[in-house]
Amino acid sequence: MTLPHVVFLDAETLDLATLDTSVLQQLNADVVIHEHTFAQDIGERIANADAVLVNKVVLDEEVLKSAPQLKYIGVTATGMNNIDLQFCASNGIHVQNVEGYGTDSVAQHTLTLLLNLATRFVQYQQDVTKGKWSASPHFCLLEHPVIELAGKHAVIVGHGALGKRVEALFKAMGMRVTIAARPGNEGDARPSLESLLPSADVVSLHCPLTSDNEKMINAKTLSLMKPTSFLINTARGGLVDEPALLEALKTHCIGGAGLDVLTVEPPPKDHILLNANLPNLLITPHNAWIGNTARQTLFNMAIDHLKSFLSSIEVGGNSHE
Repeated sequence: MTLPHVVFLDAETLDLATLDTSVLQQLNADVVIHEHTFAQDIGERIANADAVLVNKVVLDEEVLKSAPQLKYIGVTATGMNNIDLQFCASNGIHVQNVEGYGTDSVAQHTLTLLLNLATRFVQYQQDVTKGKWSASPHFCLLEHPVIELAGKHAVIVGHGALGKRVEALFKAMGMRVTIAARPGNEGDARPSLESLLPSADVVSLHCPLTSDNEKMINAKTLSLMKPTSFLINTARGGLVDEPALLEALKTHCIGGAGLDVLTVEPPPKDHILLNANLPNLLITPHNAWIGNTARQTLFNMAIDHLKSFLSSIEVGGNSHE
């Protein structure tokens, strides 16, 4: 019997060398692992694949047509916006993501971004390094106003496992939390994001990127926010209109932003936000999820999903040329 052919297109995104990969041995399959895959190589690498594991490589209709026996795409992440889900649904390709693997890691990072903004941590640390504390006539520095989060109003968009974990952390800080309705979901009885923005001190995004919520943080919604409010985005860069955010930060329409994601990743060197050099903007390199425990859980779950699927099907057929 021919073993199913499995291809992992971008294993370097998980840094497998730091993980226990023994679960791979439990797969009754021929597994080929590529550290990274460039766009021009995708078609050739998946041409004979029965299953593909992928994190961020884009699998659109054009490239998927080059894999006539493909039955399964395992996304080693939660977001699936890099996969042509409509083509997969129409051609019998099962797409499976992994949810909940990095809840604690991402929630911790979310709180870190918020705390750094509220305490002006980076600015004070820079002042110490520059010798301003040593030169101060007083025992402390007071140049940058610090905001206490207790009693502030936080609005969360996206209330899955991650949103709930962030809610608990915010409440532990003494904050009042409201969950906003997801844009585009007409049946959602929760208050709309726009109705909550004028009273929000913190807006934290924890929802997947869809056609309904792309650039939901834009010039209009930013104009509704307090000049002291903070925006935190550890979800997807496409949720935010980046030029509009830059303008809002420059004009102090909002108090600050903490971002772990950008629309294009990796971003070009001339990305407008990377070159903004604003004290009220913190950017981290999409690493909220990279805690070792989170990556190990993600890998184990992805392989378990794949193992279950392979055991339920027979290899061969199912052409979608």
